[in-house]
Amino acid sequence: MKRLTLFSVLALAPLLAYAQADFVLHNARIYTVDEAQPMAQALAVRGERILMVGSDAQVLGAYPEAERRDAGGRAVIPGLIDAHAHLMGQGVAMLQVDLVGTGSVGEIIERMRDFEQTLPAGAWLTGRGWDQNDWPAAADGTHPFPTRQDLDAAFPDRPVWLRRIDGHAAWANTAALRAVGLEVLAGMDDPEGGQIIRDAQGQPTGVFIDTAMGYVGSKAPGFTDAQYAQALQLAIGEAVRLGLTGVHDAGIDRAEVELYQQAIDAGRFDLRLYGMIGGAGATFDHFCREGLIYDYGGKLTVRSVKLYMDGALGSRGAALLAPYSDDPGNVGLLREPPETFEQKVRRALACGLQINTHAIGDRGNRVVLDAYEAGFRDLGRGPGRHRIEHAQIVALEDIPRFADLGLIASMQPTHATSDMYWAEDRVGAERARGAYAWRALLDAGARLAFGSDFPVE
Repeated sequence: MKRLTLFSVLALAPLLAYAQADFVLHNARIYTVDEAQPMAQALAVRGERILMVGSDAQVLGAYPEAERRDAGGRAVIPGLIDAHAHLMGQGVAMLQVDLVGTGSVGEIIERMRDFEQTLPAGAWLTGRGWDQNDWPAAADGTHPFPTRQDLDAAFPDRPVWLRRIDGHAAWANTAALRAVGLEVLAGMDDPEGGQIIRDAQGQPTGVFIDTAMGYVGSKAPGFTDAQYAQALQLAIGEAVRLGLTGVHDAGIDRAEVELYQQAIDAGRFDLRLYGMIGGAGATFDHFCREGLIYDYGGKLTVRSVKLYMDGALGSRGAALLAPYSDDPGNVGLLREPPETFEQKVRRALACGLQINTHAIGDRGNRVVLDAYEAGFRDLGRGPGRHRIEHAQIVALEDIPRFADLGLIASMQPTHATSDMYWAEDRVGAERARGAYAWRALLDAGARLAFGSDFPVE
């Protein structure tokens, strides 16, 4: 296994001390995650193996001829594994205009004008990262969605397509809507699990929620194979730079799997990746038919599926048991009927897949818990280690069910700090008790896995 690890290394030290070390890292604060010796000062490395961990005197004394690298008192930790992220999403975002942290529509326009200088005539201007909750409030204290007219003055002819920071909404200008047809869009019904935001006259405002994003997003030109390969290398480089050695990729298709395999074969994949098949579609069918992937090249595993239950809290697409506290009558969106979702759970169990389901609202989480429980009862657990991704708002009575069903709560702490300014407005004080409830889940016996959800966060 190609991995720098500190676990149990002290027990092996007497056997490995005679091997030649490539270098000794010393004068460090090393967090070993080993209860027998939680801290150390030095370690000896050969290739991709740690030979010894101990004090400066112990390790330097064992390898007096090895190259010495002075850490200058810096901290050293085992490589981090991000339990929920989007590797290609990060890379693609790095090829588009970055809107993360923008504080107003005007700031977004400014960034887009700068980025537009890099584009050929007629190309779509795409980006990601806007969040209306970070902009100045309207006179009534709310943070309404932007409109296509906000973009039209600056970009009257170039199509603009901007995904919200959570990926569950997108904002277009009028030129982009013309790719479908304004009259066509005005006459369309909202799709299952999505919404076209409309003005008082029933016209599309330019914002599309969840599955409705496909109406316009499908018209935006895709990236070339070379651009996707470039995006992958950008994303890997950024992940490694920040100390990640492993990533759980939350929703990939067959083309991405093949791109990852090509990079591994070429020696350009400096991560270990646990990939979740994105939905129960063609990629799901392919791997169920042809077999799952276990440790391809020591780097890639594809033996799980990511299913989708609801939308996001910030765009009010998360499915709630009662209406949003700041939007009476709106209970969010289920991506599909519960019975359809339960059938997908059963198909995944029959295929031998681990099931990792996106669920944010308390209703979304309950539907997933119910479907898992029914599937496990009738078909068994299969490979086990099934998960709920996000588990962001959970009814208090449902928290013990995670442990009862043996589920992993795959959560992202940074969502709490991003959402804390408005989350209680969305769900009220009582429901907020079950929001971002890591301690309550842990105390109830559930296992937790933490991630960042990059590039969402």
